[in-house]
Amino acid sequence: MKGAPFAGVLRLSRFMIRQDRMRYMWWLVGITVMTLVVPPAFNELYPTEQDRNLMAETMKNPAMEAMVGPGDLANYTLGAMVSHQMLLMTAIAVAIMNILLMVRHTRAEEEEGQAELLRSLPIARHSQLTASILTLFGVNLLLALLIGVGLYSLSFDSMGLSGSVIYGASLGVVGLFFAGVTAVCSQLSESSRGAVGLSFTVMIGCYVLRSVTEWIPPFGWLTQVQPYSDNNWLPVVGLVITSLVWFALAIILQGKRDIGSGFLPSRSGRAHASILLRHPIGLAWRLQRTAFISWSVGMLVLGLSYGSVLGDLDSFFQDNDMLAAMIVADENSSLTTQFLPMLMAVLAFISTIPALLSIHKVVGEERKSRVDHLLGRAVSRNKLLVSYLVLALCTGFLMLSFSALGLWLAGTTSMEDPFTFFTVWQASIVHFPAVVVMIAISTCLIGIAQKATGFIWLYLFYGFLTLYLGGLFQFPGWMEKLSPFGFVSKLPIEDMNWLHAGGLVAVAVVLLLFGIHRFTNRDIEG
Repeated sequence: MKGAPFAGVLRLSRFMIRQDRMRYMWWLVGITVMTLVVPPAFNELYPTEQDRNLMAETMKNPAMEAMVGPGDLANYTLGAMVSHQMLLMTAIAVAIMNILLMVRHTRAEEEEGQAELLRSLPIARHSQLTASILTLFGVNLLLALLIGVGLYSLSFDSMGLSGSVIYGASLGVVGLFFAGVTAVCSQLSESSRGAVGLSFTVMIGCYVLRSVTEWIPPFGWLTQVQPYSDNNWLPVVGLVITSLVWFALAIILQGKRDIGSGFLPSRSGRAHASILLRHPIGLAWRLQRTAFISWSVGMLVLGLSYGSVLGDLDSFFQDNDMLAAMIVADENSSLTTQFLPMLMAVLAFISTIPALLSIHKVVGEERKSRVDHLLGRAVSRNKLLVSYLVLALCTGFLMLSFSALGLWLAGTTSMEDPFTFFTVWQASIVHFPAVVVMIAISTCLIGIAQKATGFIWLYLFYGFLTLYLGGLFQFPGWMEKLSPFGFVSKLPIEDMNWLHAGGLVAVAVVLLLFGIHRFTNRDIEG
């Protein structure tokens, strides 16, 4: 059977589905539900054409176009509004899902020795990668069907069958695109953490470049689909073809490397370890410094991207009397100032990703049986987990600071009356208690059920979606309050709520203590 090029693919696919069926279900349910709750909410908030046209006016500005892309603002039906506000943001969640799942099925299994065990069975060299591709193809196809059928079943006049189908198909092909990208990154990097970092870097790069030109796949092409208005299938077909190219490249690269190795060369280490490696936190930093540097540059660039539109935004508001009359509620706060909390909230959610990846690193080390070597020496479990925890907290704080620095630097050159650095930094760092709560929840999951740590990504996506929609479209306050980010003060247009900030810190401390206690008392995976 090993002579066949793809022997055992179907059996491996069934095994992957059985192994991760709950993980697939939670991702599919989470993304589908978050998509389907939006149209009824929009319909309730903006029931008339006049209401939707007023909303379209608020979207005719450089900042919103940079965030969500262009839309059919001249014919802003309910379907066009849903597509404009939700498609790109939901696509990012789909991309994250595919990145994490593909790495789990490829590079992570090589690190854990499962791939080598599978190779001893009567399967072909490319069977595992092909099975991963086939499995994620099925997951994305199911997601496309669930969203397409679900949107059509809502029975809104402007959300017909063709628009609903292409809406779901668009998300499915974006998922396939990033599954292919991650499959290639898994061949380039020799670690699962490196593959995740490379894939997220590509994702953020594509998002940033999309604000410059709409010809960068996949997000640039996605905004040209225009479901419920143009229903342009050409970008969807283009993304399918591009995804197939990525998959073919991944299979070719896999055939040219040894198992456990990667194409990106590893630097030779020092002959003698530095003094930092005498402490667990030094080791944790050594394992994550490349990812930290990459994310730092990424957040700085993303902040520069958002800050570059602030000058145009200021001019736009000055020239649009109707929009100014509709939005301004405080003569002492400019419209650009009122948009600053929204921009910083988006950057804060993205800054949370590397912080969570940092604390999750201890789970990866445990699964590779590397933790046992440390705990067998003069290193306690508390000391080990706290070391990763400290690094995660520092990562979250610095990512928020780098994004604020980038936005401020670009704002000083693009605005006639730029913000001070302290104003921008305050608007960013005010999210830090919420980031700490997210890290604390991950710590609890590590202590209770380390295999369930992936659920934190669904919770982060929920928080982003509800806060993003709540800020723009007045969702019920209780939906925002289910996420720690719902308690963050909107500086500088609001006063600092120290009670909320202190409450978040107190909750985080309790969760951290509980998580650390459970970690010290549970069995370590061997």
